Amino acid sequence: MKPLTATHVKYFHLCQRKLWLFDRDVWMEHTSEAVAAGELLHQTAYPQRAERYREISIGGSRIDFYDPQRKVVHELKKSNKMEASNVAQVKYYLWLLEAHGVEGPTAILEYPKLRQTQAVDLTAEDRARIPGELAAMRTLLADETTCPPVINKPFCKQCAYYEFCYVAE
Repeated sequence: MKPLTATHVKYFHLCQRKLWLFDRDVWMEHTSEAVAAGELLHQTAYPQRAERYREISIGGSRIDFYDPQRKVVHELKKSNKMEASNVAQVKYYLWLLEAHGVEGPTAILEYPKLRQTQAVDLTAEDRARIPGELAAMRTLLADETTCPPVINKPFCKQCAYYEFCYVAE
């Protein structure tokens, strides 16, 4: 079984069908204009950032911008429309850091186009909830034959998997 990553956690909170497909290496992001716009924003929003912060790999996940002196994860997002999944992803980063011996890490979700930031902390409830979510993901992903159904949410039209999910409709 593959290690679960922060992308798995984000997709778990967003769409379990997308999670299931992603885990089976069905990737549609390379065809998505929204994903390309997000990557461009990531490269251009804070050009000085790469000099100040480090990219780290931890537990199969990659944190793009980490300040090791302040123990702060900076996560850049295009919009706050998927706020719950963005927060879940960042909390997973914090949980991973703690699991690897970093004490008291915090995070900042940054939305440069909106000129907004959101502080994110890992709570005791999060520490208790995350292992259960990881177990639920492993159970979902262990089913080799049943792809979760289409969820038909308004944000599906912006998803890289939209045509894949709705081709028969």
